[in-house]
Amino acid sequence: MKMKTASCSSSSCSTSSTFPPPCFTSVSRNCKFPLMLPRAMCTSQKMYRCSSIHMEACHPSANYIVSRYSSRWSETQPSLSMQPLNKNFSSLGALMTSKTTQDVSDAPLIGDEKIGVLLLNLGGPETLEDVQPFLFNLFADPDIIRLPRLFRFLQKPLAQFISVARAPKSKEGYASIGGGSPLRQITDAQAEELRKSLWEKNVPAKVYVGMRYWHPFTEEAIELIKRDGISKLVVLPLYPQFSISTSGSSLRLLESIFREDEYLVNMQHTVIPSWYQREGYIKAMANLIEEELKKFDCPEKVMIFFSAHGVPLAYVEEAGDPYKAEMEECVDLIMEELEKRKIINAYTLAYQSRVGPVEWLKPYTDETIIELGKRGVKSLLAVPISFVSEHIETLEEIDVEYKELALKSGIEKWGRVPALGCEPTFISDLADAVIESLPYVGAMAVSNLEARQSLVPLGSVEELLAAYDSKRSELPPPVTVWEWGWTRSAETWNGRAAMLAVLVLLVLEVTTGQGFLHQWGILPSFR
Repeated sequence: MKMKTASCSSSSCSTSSTFPPPCFTSVSRNCKFPLMLPRAMCTSQKMYRCSSIHMEACHPSANYIVSRYSSRWSETQPSLSMQPLNKNFSSLGALMTSKTTQDVSDAPLIGDEKIGVLLLNLGGPETLEDVQPFLFNLFADPDIIRLPRLFRFLQKPLAQFISVARAPKSKEGYASIGGGSPLRQITDAQAEELRKSLWEKNVPAKVYVGMRYWHPFTEEAIELIKRDGISKLVVLPLYPQFSISTSGSSLRLLESIFREDEYLVNMQHTVIPSWYQREGYIKAMANLIEEELKKFDCPEKVMIFFSAHGVPLAYVEEAGDPYKAEMEECVDLIMEELEKRKIINAYTLAYQSRVGPVEWLKPYTDETIIELGKRGVKSLLAVPISFVSEHIETLEEIDVEYKELALKSGIEKWGRVPALGCEPTFISDLADAVIESLPYVGAMAVSNLEARQSLVPLGSVEELLAAYDSKRSELPPPVTVWEWGWTRSAETWNGRAAMLAVLVLLVLEVTTGQGFLHQWGILPSFR
């Protein structure tokens, strides 16, 4: 994709390349963005000059993929180099289709076919009683908690232990937002609006919702799809950016379901693994930000604070998760759209919701808020960039915890951009994404053998998942050097020691069937 060069207030800003730097390692006060984003993964570097200030920039120099239907936003897309993948994984979203564009079906888009769209999402507890079983489902996912192969039989006991331990605190959070997550209601509303939009665009499709960790589960949605006799299916995760732990986990589950069902094996289908680059999504986000900025007394002085859900650092650095690179480019695209509207506020990106002793993507949201307060920032507009629906992490973590932290840190004016929900531009663009993917649907089930090999085509998400699986047991520990004292390293090792103790305890509990966990009813009998 041809990227636009970030403009500067000085007319002397120039570059010798048609590809602008999506990230900078140093900051110029003359440039439009006082706070720059973290470095993206790059395969080459160039030097850009701006008002006599040299800034090191990076851009992907790998292959460029031409996608006919990927988006009206662009015609060519750069692919980021993701170690340790041997082949480049295109982190720039768009449509994952067949292994070659020649496989695309020339058949009519609709005809007599029954078209279905499967929306994938996380799910959330609808009542306080649902909290503990929801947490169990979450932590029982091996893409959320990685255990060594020797201890994988403890995945469910460990999930039970953690879910019971965390349930009281989590219930407090859900109680503060009304007693449950609104995610299902919002996702159902999005599905209905998407269905209406598709029909208005002359595509009579049915839309289904499949949640990963709570009702309606993905398995339930698949049963409805089979019952309705759907013959062409578009799988659309409601995560703008792809990550192993979100879209990847849902697609992995979907693969296992497809491979075990002869009807699904023969059903034609395709996957849209990420869509953060789409013009409609970018414009919808810019619309919401622009409206919220108007509520401040001095909109031009407001720091735009993008807060994304975090993932463990090892997922990105060792397993090749494109999430960080996609997130950074997404923020760049939104800021470019705002710049077209003469909005050139300072901005930054941070990652929230980290848990456990391992290192997650940085900078952390809480630490960044404190730092901004120390630097004298007085007005902050929080933008939940990786969420398209309101849920616990927006309504409680951002609206309550981070707002309180910001006010304590010296930030006087606080605002928050709402999640997209059923924003018309956003829904219409999702419908366009589905329609643009339909020519690819027929290429996905050329034969039973090919369909059984992969739900998503080789060279795309399947390749990423395979690379992740191969590296799962090889991911290095986050800290390799022991440090005495109360340091981050020591805290990490303390966490490991505690985890080892828990594992030993669970081994004894499971093997003997006795102990306080069984006596208290925390662990059921697994015999």
